[in-house]
Amino acid sequence: MVLTDRYAVFGCPIKHSKSPRIHRLFAEQTGQTLGYTAVEVPAEQFRTAVATFFAEGGKGLNCTVPLKELAWSYADRKTERAELSKAVNTLALLADGSILGDNTDGIGLVTDLTANHGIALAGMRILILGAGGASRGIIAPILEQSPQSLVIANRTVDKAVKLAAEFHDKGKIPITGSGFDDLENRQFDLILNATSASLSGQLPLLPPGLLAAQGSCYDLAYGNEPTAFVRWGLENHAAKSLDGLGMLVEQAAEAFFIWRGIRPKTRSVIELLNSERQP
Repeated sequence: MVLTDRYAVFGCPIKHSKSPRIHRLFAEQTGQTLGYTAVEVPAEQFRTAVATFFAEGGKGLNCTVPLKELAWSYADRKTERAELSKAVNTLALLADGSILGDNTDGIGLVTDLTANHGIALAGMRILILGAGGASRGIIAPILEQSPQSLVIANRTVDKAVKLAAEFHDKGKIPITGSGFDDLENRQFDLILNATSASLSGQLPLLPPGLLAAQGSCYDLAYGNEPTAFVRWGLENHAAKSLDGLGMLVEQAAEAFFIWRGIRPKTRSVIELLNSERQP
């Protein structure tokens, strides 16, 4: 009897996760035999649930809200990008029995922007809205693309300033933190929304003229309907106003590669998921 390699995504809530479907599509495409399920795990049960999963033969885990910082603490070893982000969304069982922690969110975002949407980040003035864990996970991969400048804006100004300072030595460009009120009379070529407010229809008050001509907007969140920030981008004449569905698929592809050593093609999966949410 051949045992199927087991993978899962842990989160709370988790029932609406598209990850099991995405990884099943990857497995079919690459001829891999594996099982992948979604499991609701509250934060207080995380360490026990992860230990049990791997003890019972699990090979790898994805971790989503609110478990990424806990996964970072759990990992025996961490990749450089995981160390920088202080959050882990991918755990992998290594041959020696130790657990590797990685963060594939940032590379998923950059791949979606550059490969899928043709948005080159080199030389761009980039603004990130929000200074929480979602922002932390994407900064280093963005800096690797050599933008002109990076500003992190947050409701709590000190948090944005502190986060910018953490990454000051990681890039050769100006990285600054500010409040939303400090964005008056500034312009950006790419605005990334890393706040969770967009899904509930709430956005920080953003000044007019913030988006440069031919600039683009990208919401790390996604939904069946356009998010509040995607709508804001359209209202402000963005050349492209996108949500994070492509990022979800691309970060999953990176996790699949870490686990299986084979890189799935993402375009057909993104197109399928996009087609299913059209009204």
